[in-house]
Amino acid sequence: MTTFAHEHWSSRFAFLMAAIGSAVGLGNIWRFPFIAGENGGAAFVIIYMMTTLGIALPILMAEILIGRMGGQSPIGSMVRLARQHKKARLWAVIGWGGTIGAFVVLSYYSVIGGWALKYTTLAVSNAFAGMDGEGSGALFADFTASPLTLFFWHTAFMGINIVIVIGGLHKGIERAVTTLMPLLFLLLLGMVVYAAQTPGFDQALGFLFKADFSKVTAMTFLTAVGQGFFSVSVALGAMMTYGAYLDQSVSIPRSAFIIALADTGVALLAGLAIFPLVFTYALAPGAGPGLVFVTVPIAFGQMDNGVLVGTAFFVLLSVAAITSAISLLEPAVSWAEEKFSGGRRTATLVVGGACWLLGLASVLSFNDWSEFYPLASLGVLDGKTVFDIFDFTVTSWVQPTVGILMALFAGWVLSREDVMAALGVTRAGELWFRLWLFAIRIVCPLAILLVFASAVWPDFVASMVQPAD
Repeated sequence: MTTFAHEHWSSRFAFLMAAIGSAVGLGNIWRFPFIAGENGGAAFVIIYMMTTLGIALPILMAEILIGRMGGQSPIGSMVRLARQHKKARLWAVIGWGGTIGAFVVLSYYSVIGGWALKYTTLAVSNAFAGMDGEGSGALFADFTASPLTLFFWHTAFMGINIVIVIGGLHKGIERAVTTLMPLLFLLLLGMVVYAAQTPGFDQALGFLFKADFSKVTAMTFLTAVGQGFFSVSVALGAMMTYGAYLDQSVSIPRSAFIIALADTGVALLAGLAIFPLVFTYALAPGAGPGLVFVTVPIAFGQMDNGVLVGTAFFVLLSVAAITSAISLLEPAVSWAEEKFSGGRRTATLVVGGACWLLGLASVLSFNDWSEFYPLASLGVLDGKTVFDIFDFTVTSWVQPTVGILMALFAGWVLSREDVMAALGVTRAGELWFRLWLFAIRIVCPLAILLVFASAVWPDFVASMVQPAD
């Protein structure tokens, strides 16, 4: 039986830019800085780094090595490895879960990515000038209330990603990420330099980096584990797909460490870019996703050079969204290339078109279907729109399940000899390898299980891990 031969990355740099681009997304820009500030600042950052090294990093290494060992799409790799190790084909659920999960996430992620594109045009046109909280809120409400407007920007965002992925690995994805990721870093550093000159910079430093261990609870550790797990873009097939294109000469442990470090670095820099503006203009730091599209534009409207800074910020946001989105589209396209004979162009157009079509349900969730709760009878999904159902199902059910199974597969199913060879381990007694093996076999599955439980049964888990008042 012949297998489809995929292209390989032309360099380690291209792989790292693509993988970091996959990990760095919209959540890095707003979620991590706020969670850090609300959970003890530097205390949370320390806990986050520890849990990332002990849980997220081992999972990331496992996903990349499974991808490189399989050499195919996530589905194809899992089928191939299960066959080679004479294990049940049921393990292919890892590939199917990751691929379908990425497809669903992209369908609604594209809608939010469209918001970033729209707000870039607003920043360029100085639409935020003189805007107060009421005006910014009304602007966002009017924008999301229009199905046709959201339809247009969702289509534009998905179209950009389809064009990039159609180009293939070298002429499409590599060319995009090796241009966009350095641009993202330059824009981010430029915004940090600007923010360092504002009156709110010292307050932002305290918010992010002053260690307040009084805010640390058992739930803080679960929050850190969850943030690290979801932030590095594991269990959605992207890293497995990118790993399949990776040459044997590239070190997986070293690459995974760089990816995790860069992802955390971007999140912290984003906080240093955003929160000085928030504090300088006396805005609310706890606005969540609204921080980006409602709160921060108020600051741009009040500063003298708001057009320049606002444009840079929303270009940064758009770049982060695009580099993540192409990694979500690639797993299904890779599988379609292997399965059907139409070639990459056809595979990308069909998969991308289907994803765009599914995304229309999320478009309507913000307006015409905003009070439509199709699965309210299930209890846990009561009060959730289609958009909310997609997000909750993937991040609370699919991604943790795939992550647990992937850890078990890498730790218990793959032979130790094959894993050692893939990771470049020369002696089984090497300390870091023994620690990784223990983490991937025991620690990671248990930690992800706790994160899964805290998302599905938050009150129950909170009552178990937090002392009674």
